[in-house]
Amino acid sequence: MKYSFEKSADREHTNAEKYALREKLFGTKDVLPVWVADMDIDTPDFVLDAVKKRLQHPIVGYEEVPVSAFEAQIEWIKKEHGISFEVEDMFYSHSVVASMSLAIEAFSDVGDKVIVQTPVYPPFFHSVMKHERELLKNPLKQNADGKYVFDIEDLKSKIDDKTKLLLLCSPHNPVGRVWHKEELEEILQVCLEHNIVVFSDEIHSDLVYAPNKHIPFASISKEARDITVTAIGVGKTFNMAGFAMSSVAIQNKELREKFSKCYKCVHFAEGSVLSHAAFESAYINGKEWLEDLKKHLQKNYKMLQEVCEKYSEQIKIIPIEATYLAWLDCRGMDLSSKELRRFFVEEAKLGLNAGLSFGREGDGFMRLNFAVSTTIMLEVIKRLDKALSLKYRKLL
Repeated sequence: MKYSFEKSADREHTNAEKYALREKLFGTKDVLPVWVADMDIDTPDFVLDAVKKRLQHPIVGYEEVPVSAFEAQIEWIKKEHGISFEVEDMFYSHSVVASMSLAIEAFSDVGDKVIVQTPVYPPFFHSVMKHERELLKNPLKQNADGKYVFDIEDLKSKIDDKTKLLLLCSPHNPVGRVWHKEELEEILQVCLEHNIVVFSDEIHSDLVYAPNKHIPFASISKEARDITVTAIGVGKTFNMAGFAMSSVAIQNKELREKFSKCYKCVHFAEGSVLSHAAFESAYINGKEWLEDLKKHLQKNYKMLQEVCEKYSEQIKIIPIEATYLAWLDCRGMDLSSKELRRFFVEEAKLGLNAGLSFGREGDGFMRLNFAVSTTIMLEVIKRLDKALSLKYRKLL
């Protein structure tokens, strides 16, 4: 492995969100934070070197997003995911959540219904409600082996003529699913029948583990392309969230014009000159680094899996196909949501996301970010194993 992820830079005394907010969120600084979905892994050198090179020019003023930056992204997506976008399809955005808010404004009106499939990343439902749209929940369901799947019959039963938009999380955060083409085709058919636009959050599309393969929703068919707004970027893939640069791809001209109208009202401008350089370099130089990263993440996941297997009656890890976010089924611990949170904070001394924050369907679950260096992961495992052992050793 060319790249090493054994150690990472110390973020303890920086303004990193996951460290700066510990006391506010968990009531103590004495927790190791594994909640915010960025990595405690160094951003790759080829990204930072591009920024340093740009800083050799002494003027940091307004700048258009370089066409070459979008071209680098388009080439990456074509090679990795088999879909071809054009530069004219692309919009700069500082985040997927901002893009989602614009899509809600562009493709629905106040009082219209927007579909979310819970448990899901909290801004999905927060964005809907803040825009005074009606939240239409289509919860995922678990099959006999615990795997999450779409509930198509539930979806069909809830849609009416006020339903305008579906927010798709693909790959899914927090349950870690990579949707199969057949599953996405079922969603597509329902949306086509009811004239529903699909906002497809594909920010985790590069963090997919073999043999799974990400299928861009817009790639399914011409019909899919014509109803899809795709949100993509480098923030998760290369630990670049702090550069605040992602993009939106819309191939259908009519949808693109509707989105553009709202986009211009907000005045997104063109982002940071340093972000442009970082973004382009990541897509040009990132393939080898990403492959090594995924091997490292799988090792971390395996360590976590082994701990959960020791206490399988109390805690189960949902099999992961993508992302670096483990979805832990803690219902066997027979604790209330508050008690479960207290266990992780006070006994394991770990700061996780409570499952309830992803919707009612997340009750009894916790989300753990395992995108950390080997050094940090070993400490996570040590703390979790010790806390579970002290609580349940009499049962083992």
